[in-house]
Amino acid sequence: MTDHLTVVNHPLVQHKLTLMRDKDTSTNSFRQLLREISLLLAYEITRELEMTTRTIQTPLCEMEAPILEGKKLALVSILRAGNGLLDGVLELIPAARVGFVGLYRDPETLQPVEYYCKLPNELENRLTIVVDPMLATGNSSVAAIDLIKAKGAKNIRFLCLLAAPEGVARMREAHPDVPIVTASLDEKLNDQAYIVPGLGDAGDRMFGTK
Repeated sequence: MTDHLTVVNHPLVQHKLTLMRDKDTSTNSFRQLLREISLLLAYEITRELEMTTRTIQTPLCEMEAPILEGKKLALVSILRAGNGLLDGVLELIPAARVGFVGLYRDPETLQPVEYYCKLPNELENRLTIVVDPMLATGNSSVAAIDLIKAKGAKNIRFLCLLAAPEGVARMREAHPDVPIVTASLDEKLNDQAYIVPGLGDAGDRMFGTK
């Protein structure tokens, strides 16, 4: 663990991740596991939210009770695979504002190409959590955060299921102010820029496509 990277070693996270890695896990099970693990990861990435207090009346007495401070959070999904993480995080933070960044990877250059971007307003006043299951080369994540910062976001965190050392290094170089929370720092990228040992293509396994 470093200031830039947090690996969540909770037993439930690691157990569910092992099931997701198994190539024989069904599409339905993969999708359900991703939803469950995203809830657990969301607890970690929201650990240091700013708090204030509010006066409330319990059935027994009046008290000053802790409550979240400031604007509602913004969640930004990197399409399409980010939506699997998004669903689980939204269960935990249902009032969050939601945005989407659509990027595809050019098969020859491996560079991200933007095709969609729709973000909540007043990002400069919100904690923005960017979600994408895989941090592989880091190119798509860096490009998405470039777009989000251009819209005014200043307090950004990145949530992923798996990370490769190459992607973590790329993010640290481009956006050293953006902490990363992940369930695993895997070994490396292969020649096709897939994370090894990884779990394959998260989008394909989530949606049953090839």
